[in-house]
Amino acid sequence: MKQNILIGLAFFIVLALPFLFRQEGPVVRSADDTVVVITPHAESIRQEFATGFARWYQERTGRSVRVDYRVIGGTSEIARFLDSEYTNAFRLLWTNQMGENWSSEVQAAFRDGNITLPDDPAADTLAQSARRAFLASTVSSGLDVFFGGGTYDFRQQASRGFLVPARLLETHPDWFMETAPPGEVPPAIPRLFAGETFWDAEGRWFGAVLSSYGIIYNRNSLRRLGIENEPRQWVDLTDPRLFRQVAVCDPTKSGSMTQAFEMIIQQQMQIRLNELKAAYPDEPLADLEARAVSEGWMRGFQIIQIISANARYFTETSQKPNIDVAVGDCAVGMSIDFFGRFQQENILERSGDPRFGFHTPEGGTTISADPIGILRGARNREVAEAFVEFVISPEGQRLWNFRVGTPGGPRTFALRRPPIHPAIYVPELNHYRSDADFNPFIAAKGFEYRADWTGRLFTEIRVLIRICFIDVHNELTNAWGAIIQARNEGRHYDADRAEAILTDLSPIALDRVVEEIRPRIRGTAIEEVRLARELSSVFRSQYREAARVARGR
Repeated sequence: MKQNILIGLAFFIVLALPFLFRQEGPVVRSADDTVVVITPHAESIRQEFATGFARWYQERTGRSVRVDYRVIGGTSEIARFLDSEYTNAFRLLWTNQMGENWSSEVQAAFRDGNITLPDDPAADTLAQSARRAFLASTVSSGLDVFFGGGTYDFRQQASRGFLVPARLLETHPDWFMETAPPGEVPPAIPRLFAGETFWDAEGRWFGAVLSSYGIIYNRNSLRRLGIENEPRQWVDLTDPRLFRQVAVCDPTKSGSMTQAFEMIIQQQMQIRLNELKAAYPDEPLADLEARAVSEGWMRGFQIIQIISANARYFTETSQKPNIDVAVGDCAVGMSIDFFGRFQQENILERSGDPRFGFHTPEGGTTISADPIGILRGARNREVAEAFVEFVISPEGQRLWNFRVGTPGGPRTFALRRPPIHPAIYVPELNHYRSDADFNPFIAAKGFEYRADWTGRLFTEIRVLIRICFIDVHNELTNAWGAIIQARNEGRHYDADRAEAILTDLSPIALDRVVEEIRPRIRGTAIEEVRLARELSSVFRSQYREAARVARGR
């Protein structure tokens, strides 16, 4: 009987604890208005912007509002979801309301941003007719706003017609300007900055916050591995002592991580160009640049290859590397600045432990925009317009980097992200900001993104990393481990020969990618699968041969 009473009491305490320690706050059971937002953003961002928008909206309209977030994964998953929803919605319009026959040609054409429409609709081909009908429609995905991701993903959605112009350029033209040079704070949000685009000229998307990429590391783990110097450049992640100690997110699941890998390639192209200009000062710059782009592409992929060989895993979750590095399961990792700074502050606040570090490689990352846009067929269009306005407004921008509890700042979470609105960087607001010593407009001075170098190959970069390094990760790590062991045993001849085999990336040289691989990746799904099978077979055999040579066989 006594035992049963104790068990019952324990059960009651477990049930009561959430109620005893819950935080008091308003519970919104219903709202006057709703906006449906699909996003890859973390819970901290979602919560702060929902709370901030509700307050801002109430003050301006006298109405309550609820942000209905839909979270299905990263930007790649969101892109597939939008494609599926708009395809189904347009198919119903095309067949049921317009009485037309559905075909694979129509399905491909309605979302093809490369299709040019003649002035006279009577001259339309079937593909042009489908495209024209979609752009004139209000077919809906059931969502209102796409919030968060990289500019590549938003350009893709805008090109397909899934994003539509918001009226922000008309209502707040003073917030925007065309271009600004890096190294100084502009008076408004520039459209073009340091080679990056911060907002769409047609108003289909706007940068909501700025992002950079960097290295996360655990100081205790580095000391355990005998590494005295903290990592400062991407190439530091190729250190053999970091074998199976690097935490990396799968770039095919994250547009942000693809861009981080793209920065590695861009940096190597720039380094090579500087080397060539110093060695051949009289050569035409165009010739040197073409050579630097080709050789930098190869250097960049070789660095990515060894980082992959050092990787413990390629996770689908962007937050996981920060968590694993924080607890010491991995020594280092690659991260978007927000996750790195957030984790660093979280550990310091809870324990005062300085073990976790984040560093942005000098000259190794761009400052890019993380956008927001209104989706075609938004059923809550007016509220969607208001949400976009709030996010870009100075009031919304304060949430990104003000400290918790400061005037206009976040209520619960310090988001630690650099706002895109220059108004937040005025000196009188510095004492409110979490990162008062960091100004992205000034930090961008050391790096200029060259879209003409790698921008057209963004999809190819993520696909090639998957095929050549992720799909054959076991063979890659076995070969790299054998090379490390050979060097540790003093068998440098075997190690050097094996590493030369391992790092031979001629099958994905830039000219081959542009002329042979890119058309196959951009072709049919079947053709991409065939390419993946062929390339992975090549590299699997190559890595096995490297392992054999490293072991002296």
